[in-house]
Amino acid sequence: MKHVDYIIVGLGIAGVCFAETLLLQGKSFMVVEDGKEGATIASGGVLNPTVLKRFTAAWNASQFFEKVFPFYNAISKRIHFNVSSPIQIHRIFNSIEEQNNWVVASDKKELSPFLNAEIQKNKNTSIIVPFGLGSVNEGVLLNPSGLIKAYRAYLQEHDLLVSETFQYHKLELPEASVSYKGYTAKQLVFCQGAKVRDNLYFKVSVSPEGSKVFVGNKGEYVIFKAPQLQLTDVLKGPVMIIPLGNDLYKVGASYERDDFSEGITRDAREEIISKLKKMISCNFEVVHQVSGIRPTVKDRKPLLGNFLENPQLYFLNGLGTRGLSMAPLLSEWLFQHIENNVALPSEVNIKRFA
Repeated sequence: MKHVDYIIVGLGIAGVCFAETLLLQGKSFMVVEDGKEGATIASGGVLNPTVLKRFTAAWNASQFFEKVFPFYNAISKRIHFNVSSPIQIHRIFNSIEEQNNWVVASDKKELSPFLNAEIQKNKNTSIIVPFGLGSVNEGVLLNPSGLIKAYRAYLQEHDLLVSETFQYHKLELPEASVSYKGYTAKQLVFCQGAKVRDNLYFKVSVSPEGSKVFVGNKGEYVIFKAPQLQLTDVLKGPVMIIPLGNDLYKVGASYERDDFSEGITRDAREEIISKLKKMISCNFEVVHQVSGIRPTVKDRKPLLGNFLENPQLYFLNGLGTRGLSMAPLLSEWLFQHIENNVALPSEVNIKRFA
């Protein structure tokens, strides 16, 4: 038996960030992961501190974004691959009223660090901007696919990865520890994203009042090529256009709460393309499409912590649509809770549904 401090199950953004937190804290661990692509790899990669539909700050934005750059920079240095860069995010206005609402919002304390009060004029003839643009500061563009693949390679190189589907019947729970196929650990942390729905130890599928806790929704993006577009910043309208380089762009995303099937759909593609045509006037060619199931929760807050029945089993889940920006700080919260008994914020404690 090989002993480690932690076993981590899953290697999406939650698993990567918790593993990185353990490395920074000098803790030993082993990751079990099957290599299948999940929601992180399919995601757009835009870290946005605001809710551009309503001109409000994202939940806890200041705290989360304070952690983002130093954390992902540390990962970049570790894996010798640049995973993040600052980027401007522009919101298309559709009326004078939206312009006025933006200016008012930019003066609010929680939004002033993020929203540029000045209405920007459009200088790109390939985009449709009837009433100017609003610009978001502090945006970050992450390379989710590159991050996951490079981090997986790092773990493999250092013998920290078991590449297989987690087998629940092989998990043993002796008192105050866990045992799994030749490894023992003090704790096991499930970082499974949408796969947590099939977890035998996930005890909050239904809340005390009888409603579904883990909602989940499917998101799809379209990759298109448009040499004339010449867009270097993120553009938000009916959908979000994300520059990938080499005249390639990612646009989306769709939101589907009733379809949890794997794979892309024609309906999502047609919906996204229809909205894209309202934003750009140049020709484009669709070259690819991706999909993933977002691990969303009914109250739109993450699920962190453990249950009384198996206190050595922890969850870092429910990161939803803003997981890339929340995962670094959430991982720190969970680590401090496990190691130093620091109370988790009530908004994210999994016991709120138990």
